[in-house]
Amino acid sequence: MAKIALISLGCPKNQVDADRLCHALLAAGHTTTADPAEADVILINTCAFIESAKQEAIDTILAAVEFKKGANPPKVVVTGCLSERYREEIQKEIPEVDATIGIGCNGDIAALVARALSGEKVEAYAAKTDLPLEGPRVISTPRHYAYLKIAEGCNNFCSYCAIPLIRGPLRSRRLEEVLAEARWLAGEGVKELIVVAQDVTAYGDDFGENQTVALLDALEQVEGIRWIRLLYAYPERVTDEFIAAMARNKKVVPYLDLPIQHINSEILRSMNRKGDRETVLSAIRRLRAGVPNLTLRTTLIAGYPGESEAQFEELCEFVKETQFDRLGCFAYSEEEGTRAARMEQLPKALREERAERIMEIQAGIMARRQAGKVGAELVVICDGLDEESGLYACRSAADAPEIDATVYVDSPDLPLEEGGFYRVRVEETDVYDLYAKLEGRCDG
Repeated sequence: MAKIALISLGCPKNQVDADRLCHALLAAGHTTTADPAEADVILINTCAFIESAKQEAIDTILAAVEFKKGANPPKVVVTGCLSERYREEIQKEIPEVDATIGIGCNGDIAALVARALSGEKVEAYAAKTDLPLEGPRVISTPRHYAYLKIAEGCNNFCSYCAIPLIRGPLRSRRLEEVLAEARWLAGEGVKELIVVAQDVTAYGDDFGENQTVALLDALEQVEGIRWIRLLYAYPERVTDEFIAAMARNKKVVPYLDLPIQHINSEILRSMNRKGDRETVLSAIRRLRAGVPNLTLRTTLIAGYPGESEAQFEELCEFVKETQFDRLGCFAYSEEEGTRAARMEQLPKALREERAERIMEIQAGIMARRQAGKVGAELVVICDGLDEESGLYACRSAADAPEIDATVYVDSPDLPLEEGGFYRVRVEETDVYDLYAKLEGRCDG
């Protein structure tokens, strides 16, 4: 049996796929190692969403093949979005790769790794829809939180996005299967469920009836789970029923990632988004009115093909006026095969400059919002001790792991338990993070 170093890149949805790959390999008798230098197999689960993600994947593959120069050269196996999208290119440009595997063959990972270990050059591809939605997994996150993927693929076909080309159409998991996994995660000690899909508000559309509200109502009943967090919701699908479900289900934290991409109606139409400026504004108004203490996060694209200076200024004014709690802005990245990639492109430097301007505006908003929390009492979950600062790294309901802010808690007299909930009082802030003193445990 082999030692396998599993490296997963990209989004939480990809991480769930890696969790299932890891379980299958362990069930086949292999072991895992965090050190690629010790590995017999380096398995890289890649991302290829935008140019920077593709470059990270390529750099990771190149770093892996460097280990082949050692005394015990490992097999290098590539799966995930990059190998699904660029199979010929990987084989041609990086011939040292021993196996390239499309996402439709993830269910056969143990057999394919065995073939690579035997010395065979493996190329394995199947229909995207053969990617397993179910099956056992490991929990690769800290034990107190876990990602729960409720669907695969996407039917939105935004003009800039390659996800439908890579991952295929929307395929929702059956509600009873999602709940079974949620109960298992709770039994393993998970306290925070982070519900992920390309669009959680599209859940069940492929069954003929949207089931997002039913999902929230059902997850509320899972014993052991304390927080339920949603990534991501699309503004045109933010119904009054959805808002009411967020408000009445007390385990659903008042936090929502609403990726709107732009606010100009003409740009939104060109992006093939399903709403216009008023659709976005309406969703924001109704969410803030209907969900008390809501933390609203969004994602924007600057420098989309054809974006005029006036349209960009409209986006800047919208950011200033809306005052999002959390915001990320990306310079537009043209992706092969998408409609937007065939349009006339703005200079890359201009795209990056516009993205930086948006983030400068948001930095000021974020600093003011965080400063306004000084003196406030928060309930936080502890992610563990930060060795560098000697403080405990915690998160409030307003903070998704590895995305948002950290609440650093000073507790010299009482060690905080990883996964424990505590009441803290905010004493200081910087642009992003908060610094607090422990008030007490929060068991209720």
